[in-house]
Amino acid sequence: MSQQHINKPNKVMALYTKLQSWPFGQKIFSLLVARMAPYFGTINPLITDLRVNYCECLIRKRRAVHNHIKTVHVIAICNGLEMAMGVMAEASVPKHLRWIPKGMSLDYTAKAGSDIRCVAEVTPQQWVVGDMFVPVTAYDEQGTIVVKGHIKLWISEKPRA
Repeated sequence: MSQQHINKPNKVMALYTKLQSWPFGQKIFSLLVARMAPYFGTINPLITDLRVNYCECLIRKRRAVHNHIKTVHVIAICNGLEMAMGVMAEASVPKHLRWIPKGMSLDYTAKAGSDIRCVAEVTPQQWVVGDMFVPVTAYDEQGTIVVKGHIKLWISEKPRA
């Protein structure tokens, strides 16, 4: 594990940790993230768990994210998975690296008829220059996997100042 993760959390992780003690802290954090990338606001996401190399994002089943059969639309789930991945990456990326998404490959494995928990998780060893495949999984309330796949990131060195 890098020194960054042992000694001092980065700004995203520090903000999340600080807000956990506030009333509605998770909601405030989630709103702040959605303001940075406004498209995420369309799913009204809630970051429910954030640790270095791990993030969970909750999408509530409501009319605004329904498809024609009144289940959670898969594109809303993709948005939740991308948010979980992005927050995890921002909270976890070593100080000397940066990331940008390159693609997404997902399988839709079951109907999403309840609230959806989107999870992105990597290992510390994955943070190296080159392509990084971030496993992402979406679960319904019964723990059934409704979407599974990966988001491909390009990891590169930050330019020296």
